[in-house]
Amino acid sequence: MSTAAVYPESTARAFARAADLGYDGVEVMVQTEPASQDPIALAALADDFSMPVLSVHSPCLLVTARVWTSDPLVKLARSIDMAEQLGAGTVVVHPPFLWQRAAAATFTESVAELQDRTEVRIAVENMFPVKVRGTRVNSYRPHWNPVPAGHRWYTLDLSHTATSGSDAVELADQMGERLGHLHLADGSGSSKDEHLVPGRGAQPCAEILERLARNGFDGTVVVEISTRGQDADTREIDLAEALTFARLNLATTSETPVESAGNGH
Repeated sequence: MSTAAVYPESTARAFARAADLGYDGVEVMVQTEPASQDPIALAALADDFSMPVLSVHSPCLLVTARVWTSDPLVKLARSIDMAEQLGAGTVVVHPPFLWQRAAAATFTESVAELQDRTEVRIAVENMFPVKVRGTRVNSYRPHWNPVPAGHRWYTLDLSHTATSGSDAVELADQMGERLGHLHLADGSGSSKDEHLVPGRGAQPCAEILERLARNGFDGTVVVEISTRGQDADTREIDLAEALTFARLNLATTSETPVESAGNGH
């Protein structure tokens, strides 16, 4: 499970829940909690719970604006270093916010340069516009849709396709063989980034999973639902339901590991 799946519970609790529920591994969301930033502490948790770290999510959120540094590209480089230390195959990163001008000016070229130096997949995630006084505004640079930039790898997020009003199947097709990572969630199409349990919204979650299975997808599926505000029992039920949904719709392949994540990332 991702450490963010059980927010506001701790990183250690996330590893414990992932192990109890039968996930294959975790995606570590680097957050303000020190344990989520420390590869030695994370390696100890992975060993204690026999729960490998399969991916690392760079600290791209507003709440993590000053984790490690305020420079998104330095954050990315440190995330790659942590992934390499933990044996994780993927680092997830968002395009920079528009006010992060220095990083935004060189983001595409910098990601390509970093990718040349590592075997870890740097998978740039599709985001969404925000509403300002009723008008949809692109708050990311170069864009909330990273595909035109031509990155080597992408993360497809199915809550973000709902929020942006994108066609998830079409976006997956545009990513093609460069789709290296999936954030599995759902959304109703509201302006809020909902990260619902798959099957509870309007996104083609089952179809996307079935297509990946048929096409021999060799990346990782991360159950990225939000359980914030729920009691412990409801959180566990939702995470178990999401895992069952993923396994059922990936049934034509046994090679795609399934993680869990949450907190709207």
